[in-house]
Amino acid sequence: MTNSNLRTENHFDYVKITLASPERVMQWGQRTLPNGQVVGEVTKPETINYRTLKPEMDGLFCEKIFGPSKDWECHCGKYKRVRHRGIVCERCGVEVTESRVRRHRMGFIKLAAPVSHVWYLKGIPSYVAILLDMPLRDVEQIVYFNC
Repeated sequence: MTNSNLRTENHFDYVKITLASPERVMQWGQRTLPNGQVVGEVTKPETINYRTLKPEMDGLFCEKIFGPSKDWECHCGKYKRVRHRGIVCERCGVEVTESRVRRHRMGFIKLAAPVSHVWYLKGIPSYVAILLDMPLRDVEQIVYFNC
């Protein structure tokens, strides 16, 4: 068989792209660990501890939220083998699993005020300016609190 015989054509009526609501983003980022603890909110701006070179807990690279940095090893090192698969460490709260889960797990940051994404504001055309039927300059004045 050749590739032309295996090729199938997909016919679509339309493609719909929508913005995600804050509640939806929170759903994507929140998950429940096997021990019942709910994780997902990033509360600290830190990334990596400069002395240990390990991710800071509750920071932007948190192992509790996103998964372990090393395969089958928790943050504190209490569990270090594949036989502990699925266990959540009592000390550090990290689930013992593969490190590649960090590639698809999401977290969220609760902001004090709503913000606009730069792609919608500065993109050409500016979708925010079009939706509000205002000149881009006026929209930027409002977004950056210069009015």
